[in-house]
Parts: sequence; structure tokens; C-alpha cells
Amino acid sequence: MDELSGSTQLLQVSTLRRLPERNRSTGAGFSFALAKLQPASSRSMGGLPQPRGQTRGQARRFVSPQKSPENSHMSMNGILAHILGTFLLAIVSAACTADSEQAKGNADPGTAPVELRIAGAGATFPQPLFERWIGAYSQQYPGVSFSYQGIGSGAGIDRFLAQDIDFSASDAALSDNDQALMGERGAVMVPITAGMVVLAYHLPGFEGLQLSRQAVVGIFSGEIRSWNDARIQETNPGVVLPDKNLTLVARRDSSGTTLIMTNHLSAISNWWRTKGPGAGKRIDWPGDTMEVNHNEGVAQRVKVSQGSIGYMGYEFAQRLGLSIMILENKAGEFVSPAPDAGTAALESAESIPEDLRVFVPDPPGAGAYPIVGYTWLLLYGNYPDSKKAQVLKDAVIWGLTQGQSIAWEMGYIPLPKQMVALARAKVAAID
Repeated sequence: MDELSGSTQLLQVSTLRRLPERNRSTGAGFSFALAKLQPASSRSMGGLPQPRGQTRGQARRFVSPQKSPENSHMSMNGILAHILGTFLLAIVSAACTADSEQAKGNADPGTAPVELRIAGAGATFPQPLFERWIGAYSQQYPGVSFSYQGIGSGAGIDRFLAQDIDFSASDAALSDNDQALMGERGAVMVPITAGMVVLAYHLPGFEGLQLSRQAVVGIFSGEIRSWNDARIQETNPGVVLPDKNLTLVARRDSSGTTLIMTNHLSAISNWWRTKGPGAGKRIDWPGDTMEVNHNEGVAQRVKVSQGSIGYMGYEFAQRLGLSIMILENKAGEFVSPAPDAGTAALESAESIPEDLRVFVPDPPGAGAYPIVGYTWLLLYGNYPDSKKAQVLKDAVIWGLTQGQSIAWEMGYIPLPKQMVALARAKVAAID
């Protein structure tokens, strides 16, 4: 009997340790357990811990008062031990049930299971913005998980055409040939943001330098190899520039940012357009150019390389605190990159075609920053999963509306109102 009592005590200690702290201190769930408890006379003794070395039947005979009248005191102890054990188990069961129900009722909406995953890949130019948008959107709609991989516009277009992602983004619009490859599924280009391509440089002690259009072409053609070249010096009077090697940092990968930059160079230089490399997502740079992948790669290389200059999205230079050139525009003004200057550039476009492929390689407007470009979301004309299509459409509309204020904060160019209206109509037509 001592062994049985010891087992009951162990049960009691173990049970109390399993009770939540609030139940031990306040007795929550206690009345529920009592209501469930039946009189001992109506219960089987099968729930008792069995003494070691005995079978279940032997244990029942050991504690039964009918079988052992000479041990009535011990039998009574056994009955009481059983009642106590059953009682405590009922409390634990009730408490666990109550905790489970409360947990369901108090579930944090932020931990709701993800119901739908949507994956995209493409340009690195809008990647910082997309990361902010995904974070903000997931707070409002936790049941949807968006992911975006910055791999460059060219690689993003390839994956979009292969149809192994849900959407892509590119600073270079799809060509007619690319669109024809989509067949019946179709492709829809939606301008989602716009940005400025800046020339960031690493020349300690020389902030706010200005570059003429002639000097920009000279640097990218490889003709200007020193920082004290006369073509740089003439637009920076009063500044004694160092006799230091100037090294260009450019993109190696297929890049929409490169297309924006080389479109501008083709627009301002007849030589570049007709005899030079021309415009493209990937070109042959001068032999001593440092070539790296992605906007982030260019920005990082400029940051660690004295005497270097490279082109990148404004937000990448801003994030690393790089010095940024003030550039001459078509009107002959020297303009610093800023959202207002970018907006002036976009609004100078003469017209917007039906497919929304708009390029402004050399904006003529006063106060316009000279190197700007749109980023297009590449979407399919129809999606096999109608739920995914609707969720994606809702998210794109959010980006075209609520998301534009975040774009402004980060240094991107908010879309002109006319473009937003046209883009929303494109999204609405997706099946």
C-alpha cells in the first residue's frame, strides 16, 4: 500500500507541475473539473497506477474492500488515493481544454497561416522599394506571402518568358518579339514606379561636382581617364581637381539600368549612337572598366574604390552615402537628383502609347533630371489560378496607389496621375 500511495503522490506532484501557472494560483477551470467528476462508486479502478510486479487484475484485488475485509483501512486509503488521482486528472483535462479554446480565441492575426505564395524576380533597380512594399503589405494582408529576387532585368525577363515565376520587373520594356513568345497567355506591362540613374563617385574632399553632357560621354567612352581632365574642370570653376586616375564602374550583367544609361548616351551623342556601343541592356565597355553585377554591386565597388565613378539607381547611392554628380540636362541646366526633378522629366514625355512603353532618354523640360526611366511589372494576361490572379491584381493596385508615397520617401519618382490611371486599366483587364 505504501507503494500505491507513493505512486499517487507522484501523480499529484506531476499533475500540479503540468498545470498552467494561472490555474495553480487562481483555480481557473476548477469548477468545470468538479462538474465533470463522478462519484467514486461509479468509476472503474482501472485508472490507478499499478504497483510494480503485479498485474492489473492483482492490483484490483489488492485494493477491493470485498476481496480484503481484513484490510479495510488500507482499502479505504486506496479508494481515497484513486479519487484524488482521478480528481487531479480531471482538473488537468479541463485546464488543458480551456487553454486550448482560449488559445484559439486569442490567436494573433499576425501569425495567421500563409494561404498563398506569389514569387517574382527581375530588376535590382526597384528591389529596395519592393522590399518595403512587401513588408507593409504583409502587415495588412498576412495571409499572402510575396517574395522578390533581384537578379537583373535581363535574367528576370528570361524567367518570365519561361513562365516559372508569377511576375517580373524590368527597367527595359518587353520587345515585340518577347511579347509574341507569350502566345495566348499574353503579357501585360504595367509601369509601377520610376527612378533616376545617377553617377556616383569616390573622390574624398570633392563634393557637389558638376558634369557636362560632353564630359559624361567622355567618361563612358573611355576618353577621360583623369579627374583633372579639362572637360571636368571647365564645369567646376574654382575647384582644383586632383591628377588622379578616373576609373569607370559598370554593369556586367544584362541590366535595365544599363539600358536607361546607354539610351541617354545615344540621345546626347551622335558618335555613341552611330559609331559607339549604342543602347542595350549589356554592352562592351572600355577595357579598363571595372565590371560587376547588379546596382548594389556597382554602389559597393564605388564605395571601396577611390577615383572611381559608376552609374546606379539613386536609392543605392543614397543608402551608401556616396557623392553624386550634378548633371547637365537638355535645357543646359545643372540638376541634382530629386523626386521633383524626376517628375518633371517624366512629364516631359510627348505621348503615352497604348502598351505603356514610354522612354524619356533626354527630357527637354526645365528643371528635369536628365537620366530617368520607368520600371515595368511584367504580368501574364491570364493566370490558371483565379485566386492568385485576383490577389496579385489587388497588390499591384495597392502599389500604384498607397505604395507611391513610400516610393517618394525612398527617392523614387512617383508615377504621374495619367500613368496611374492607364496602369490601373491594364491591371483590370488581367484574367
